[in-house]
Amino acid sequence: MPVPPPDPAILREAAARALGEDMGPADITTLAVVDPARRARARIFAKEPGRLAGLVVALQVFRELDPTLRATPTREDGEDLEPGATVLELAGPARSILTGERCALNFLQHLSGIATLTARCVAAAAGTRCRILDTRKTLPGLRALAKYAVRCGGGTNHRTGLYDAFMIKDNHAALMNGPGGLAEAARRARAFQPEAHLTVEADTLAQVEALLPARPDRILLDNMDCATLRQAVALVAGRCELEASGNMTLERIPEVAATGVDFISIGALTHSAPSLDFSLEMLP
Repeated sequence: MPVPPPDPAILREAAARALGEDMGPADITTLAVVDPARRARARIFAKEPGRLAGLVVALQVFRELDPTLRATPTREDGEDLEPGATVLELAGPARSILTGERCALNFLQHLSGIATLTARCVAAAAGTRCRILDTRKTLPGLRALAKYAVRCGGGTNHRTGLYDAFMIKDNHAALMNGPGGLAEAARRARAFQPEAHLTVEADTLAQVEALLPARPDRILLDNMDCATLRQAVALVAGRCELEASGNMTLERIPEVAATGVDFISIGALTHSAPSLDFSLEMLP
């Protein structure tokens, strides 16, 4: 099933910003070397296997640059790719193809890398009810696209920013006036905006138990081993969602998912995913 793309305004802004950063006043090499009347055909293809993401913004790069250039996608974001798979065919002014090449490839490589790592993590949790979450650890200015790439990989988005859900951590409780700790912070959050989703971070089983009367929607279990995670699942007994986080690797996911937690959040999906290799080649 196709993954709904980000808002068109986000795609236009991202493409325009990338082109402005790369081109500056002009692509002086292409202007000096390539005749303005020269037309060309090209394709963008994957050089290694992975999950495609970012094709929608790569298309937007060429549309922003030159509306007369014909850019034809041959695959869809969210599809698995084999080496050599063509994802985009281009035909039109040669200068426009060359000028837009790097921006389009950058988006494809970064976002497909996120989608590919996410897909591997989702596969590692297969056979359980546990879902893979992203975090806010994204490159500045690219959060909406990074979270789209996570969805292309089969992952689930965590909160978008500081405004759409509560996430109470120990530093919030430490800086709060008065006693009460995390449980009191949770109660204050509920009173401040009752309809907002409320997650509270816990480092120990004692904190988990103390939080339950505050009725959080979710408790984030930070840096707990699998034995402790299983104890937390038994203690909570379905009264709220549980999210495991901290020092998560692809190898640990099957064991952590099997503890019964509802979610595993992984910052590496968006801050450390290796790029997926793509290339553009000119066609006869």
